[in-house]
Amino acid sequence: MPRKPKAAAQATAAGTAATGVQYWLVKSEPGEWSWSDQARAPGGVAPWDGVRNHQAINNLRAMRTGDRCLFYHSGAGAASRRVVGVVEVARTWYEGEGEGKEAATGGAVDVRAVGEFRNPVPLGEMKKAAGEVEGMRDFALLRQPRLSVMPVPAKGDIATARPHFVESTLSCKVC
Repeated sequence: MPRKPKAAAQATAAGTAATGVQYWLVKSEPGEWSWSDQARAPGGVAPWDGVRNHQAINNLRAMRTGDRCLFYHSGAGAASRRVVGVVEVARTWYEGEGEGKEAATGGAVDVRAVGEFRNPVPLGEMKKAAGEVEGMRDFALLRQPRLSVMPVPAKGDIATARPHFVESTLSCKVC
């Protein structure tokens, strides 16, 4: 088994909750792949591919079946930058089996739609929370805004509140 890259090892440690489930954030431009596209995929399952940044690829490789990911719409307009749903890792990292972007980037993980947020969480709210909630300052979304796959911090109040926050705000149209 290959040695786990240092960045992935740190991501794993940072994103693990008491339940052993890791929490991640995955970003997608709504024009390329939206929450609606994910929910409409057969069984809500689709590959998360096309990632080129090495740190983001290492984070994908660190994901395990059952891990949860916040589905974040990125984009040019501030209004579109928000967490809109939750997906679950259905299949861990696999090497590219197809053609095009998946094969070019080397692989993917499969994710399954779990639920859509009734009230999406805008980036502005997360930035505000960075000054109020312990651990939010470490969130890569606020430090490395171009990173497309990142762990959600598991420190202080976030570790306690995160699972409840995720589960209680979902509208399980696709559960």
